[in-house]
Amino acid sequence: MVMVLLPAMLRPLAGGAATFDVDGPTLDAVLDSLGAEFPALERRLRNETGALRRYVNFYVDGEECRRLDGAKTSLDGAKEVQIIPSVAGG
Repeated sequence: MVMVLLPAMLRPLAGGAATFDVDGPTLDAVLDSLGAEFPALERRLRNETGALRRYVNFYVDGEECRRLDGAKTSLDGAKEVQIIPSVAGG
């Protein structure tokens, strides 16, 4: 099991929860589980082809997944996945 942490701006799309304990061998599998339960959250995290959205950062135990294996990043031994959308303003 890995703990998934959601920021306040995504919580309304996940029933208001800040954290989830999700089982899955890869980041993709964890996102599949979350997406099955919360389709609106899925649309914010991955595009229509299933690829990670560019403006959302996914950290596995503090390391950005794109520096690892992207969505295929193994969660074997991982404790935490943090999801952080980019915020822009001006």
